[in-house]
Amino acid sequence: MRLLIVVAAAFGLAGCSGPTVPDSRAGVGFQDYSSYLHQREAALNSGAPGPIAPTAPEFSTQTLGAAIDAADPAGGVGADGVATTDPALGADAAVAADGAAGDPAGAAVPDAGDVVAGSAAISDEQDFGAVAARETIASDAERLARNRAQYQVIEPTALPERSGEAAPNIVQYALSTTNPVGVPLYKRSSLHLTNADAACARFASPDRAQEAFLASGGPEKDRKGIDPDGDGFACSWDPTPFRTAMN
Repeated sequence: MRLLIVVAAAFGLAGCSGPTVPDSRAGVGFQDYSSYLHQREAALNSGAPGPIAPTAPEFSTQTLGAAIDAADPAGGVGADGVATTDPALGADAAVAADGAAGDPAGAAVPDAGDVVAGSAAISDEQDFGAVAARETIASDAERLARNRAQYQVIEPTALPERSGEAAPNIVQYALSTTNPVGVPLYKRSSLHLTNADAACARFASPDRAQEAFLASGGPEKDRKGIDPDGDGFACSWDPTPFRTAMN
């Protein structure tokens, strides 16, 4: 009886015992963590290369263009995004960035004498070599003939007559005199009843004053009081420019 009790107790203890708990330092399917640390340290000390993370290639327009050319050998948009060539059309047929193919046969040709620089036309008329290359003696003669055909000769006409009473000719009077300004030739009264500066201020110009002076009896008489020194020249009028023009 006592033996049966002992055997029953042994079976009870065996049934209550759970499964063995693995070492928490070891992972499932891996060695324990301590062994991993030892192996890692040994690998670092021995100089063995560790895992290298992949790096992305450096971006550049050259690599992009090479990739596009490799993907589309027939041609397309270049690496600079502006234009490239189409082998089917030839090296001179450019494909614009907007997709419109160039037409060398219908392209605009600049006029002779213009050098296209960007969007502006610069004349090369000052370049002797460029002009001599496109111009000939025959073309020069043709140009001269066209200019002569457009040349017009306008015959001079008579000067219009001055309306109203004819004023004295001050040019003719200047050329008829020889005395310098300020040298008296004509007698004047010592009594100056009129201020010469105030009298001259009434005229628009010295020429008008000289005309009025001659029309009122000058140079012998000075009825307007504008030639007080008696040189025959009223106010600040000077005959020198007219004399110089004739020499």
